[in-house]
Amino acid sequence: MSVRIGIPVPTSIDTDYNTRALPPYLQALQSVGATPILISLDDKPADVARILATVQGVLLPGSKFDVDPQKYGAEKIPVCNPADPAREAVEELLLQDAFNLHKPILAICYGIQSLNVWLNGTLIQDLSTAGKTQINHAPERTILEAHPIRITSGSLISSLAGGAAEDQVNSSHHQALLAPGNNLRVTAISPIDEVIEAVELESPDHWVMGIQWHPERTYTTSALSRALFSAFVHTAEGWKPRAIHESVAMAQ
Repeated sequence: MSVRIGIPVPTSIDTDYNTRALPPYLQALQSVGATPILISLDDKPADVARILATVQGVLLPGSKFDVDPQKYGAEKIPVCNPADPAREAVEELLLQDAFNLHKPILAICYGIQSLNVWLNGTLIQDLSTAGKTQINHAPERTILEAHPIRITSGSLISSLAGGAAEDQVNSSHHQALLAPGNNLRVTAISPIDEVIEAVELESPDHWVMGIQWHPERTYTTSALSRALFSAFVHTAEGWKPRAIHESVAMAQ
């Protein structure tokens, strides 16, 4: 039986976006032998919990909406996109389950931003408005190499990139991480403007990676994209439920 990866539907509002955005994620997971398990944003928490009990990893995809700035203590600026409360509610359930049980997480674009905020980090609401960037982080979807990334030596992503110090990635976002969340280590940046491009959880037994670009779109053309999905699914294949501590078990 192939490993099962839970993935929420990207948005609760824009079905056209879902139709366009979902297939590359599903195809990338299937290409490395995983079975994607779609989680509806209309499901009740109990239904989501039942689904999560059957999956060994969680993939958080992109979205055309933005995380509610109130969640990281900021006032919404005009160019910040609307929030998607249904996506946020389901995502919190997925993150809580994955962190409680140490299920591997691959968080992409909106996913890395959601992960960061859930771990008490903050976001740049709009790169251009903030004067943060000198490059276009949201060119056409067809542009597969939008800008370089500089990779931190000794990181997990460095090993997946074969030890390379740089690589080329696509880009499709107007927000980015500002302050990394609890125990998140920055492992790749855009060297031109120092926008954070990848983070990893500093934990010896919990595989968590956040990616600001879209490796699912370049799965067939990028060795790093294939390595990211392969490593994620391979880790999920080896996942085992965390044992309940003996003292906790005795107290129940």
